[in-house]
Amino acid sequence: QVQLVESGGGLVQAGGSLRLSCAASGRTFSPYAMGWFRQAPGKEREFVVAINWSSGSTYWADSVKGRFTISKDNAKNTVYLQMNSLKPEDTAVYRCVVDSGRSFWSRSNYYSGEGRYDFWGQGTQVTVSS
Repeated sequence: QVQLVESGGGLVQAGGSLRLSCAASGRTFSPYAMGWFRQAPGKEREFVVAINWSSGSTYWADSVKGRFTISKDNAKNTVYLQMNSLKPEDTAVYRCVVDSGRSFWSRSNYYSGEGRYDFWGQGTQVTVSS
């Protein structure tokens, strides 16, 4: 069983930055992909970004592309989301996700669907004030 621990959320002013971390714990594994979703109050959950573990290829939501970056530490099974130029509309609970490779979509180029990911973190709150 894979457990995910997210950290790094907080409150920042518009234009500021935050760095989120997501560390896998439990048994050793090599994910097929990891990424982030977010959900703002009263809004549907939204795909943010995913990274293919072996190739490093990234897949971005248009709303954050160019402002956020994603990186990974293979040895630690950890993914990082660097969020720059934050806007109030980025305010949301951010959840880390893992594609273990079992999904029908695991070897496709479709990364934005929730069904691809079989492990989800509890979430970390990001609040951006104007």
